[in-house]
Amino acid sequence: MTDNPIAAAVFGCAGHELTAAERAFFRDCNPLGLIVFGRNINNPAQVTDLVADFRAVVGRSDAPVLIDQEGGRVARLKPPHWRNAPPAGRLGALVATAGIDVACEAVRLNSRLLAAELAPLGIDVDCAPVADVPVPGAHDIIGDRAYSTDPGLVGKLAHACAIGLLEGGVIPVIKHIPGHGRARADSHAELPIVDEPLAALERTDFLPFRTLAHLPWAMTAHVLYSAIDPERPATTSQRVISEIIRDRIGFDGVLVSDDLSMQALKGDLASRADAALTAGCDVVLHCTGVLAEMQEIAQVVPALSDRAAERLRRGREMIPQAPPAADGGAIAARLDELMRRGAGT
Repeated sequence: MTDNPIAAAVFGCAGHELTAAERAFFRDCNPLGLIVFGRNINNPAQVTDLVADFRAVVGRSDAPVLIDQEGGRVARLKPPHWRNAPPAGRLGALVATAGIDVACEAVRLNSRLLAAELAPLGIDVDCAPVADVPVPGAHDIIGDRAYSTDPGLVGKLAHACAIGLLEGGVIPVIKHIPGHGRARADSHAELPIVDEPLAALERTDFLPFRTLAHLPWAMTAHVLYSAIDPERPATTSQRVISEIIRDRIGFDGVLVSDDLSMQALKGDLASRADAALTAGCDVVLHCTGVLAEMQEIAQVVPALSDRAAERLRRGREMIPQAPPAADGGAIAARLDELMRRGAGT
């Protein structure tokens, strides 16, 4: 067990098990948590062992372990060991064919199944739901990862997703606050710039996040909103985080950056991490699993702040003390019934 303070970072790792060098790094750095990707996943027993090993190294049984398991094209757990969950857009389409109540039930049940797959592995944080609102001409990086183009529907359906995850003992991370739907570029490759006036952003992009502002975690958008801060993307903009995310939207949960290695951000990794934390992110996220990169970031990442620790505590309290046992077969059957009803079959 490490005696070092918890560092305000979540890191990845390289493969199916921790190397000796990774163990030494995690022991010394004591990052808040771990994020797993497809490169880290082989079968349920292996993933369970990897998660348990990380927690043993840092000496915290409650160290968060994250994953991007949205369904559709963003899914790290795949067949044959795990189901092929539908994308958000397919679930959102049920509104038009079967009504909002059916769509919300389907979204919640789908998330219960996601949680039922994640929780036994020890993965307790899912980077979902996507609460972005796509617009015509936007880059397809969001696309069917969004529930709808209607901000009100996005808020309702994303809330149903979050409730399903929480019911299953998994913390949701709403993304990408305050909105990635207008981006005309992929922030993995370059910085998207949104020139929409603030009033329009208030009516559309920010609306779902207001509905979800009570939830425990959110992930920032690597998007520059010229009407708010013409120089810095949201992740590194004190003005966006303070005035928009914390004040206008009202989100007071754990704010984690999107991946620092994405090319929307400029400068070396240490300066990116420092800029995100200085701007007001509680935690920075680095996903590549490249040890040298993690070591660079660790040089500048401070201990988790008291306020961030309190936000983490409040988030954990949103999970039921004893999450009800999920009858996966019954939930899957009901979800299938709702999907078929929406398809008219």
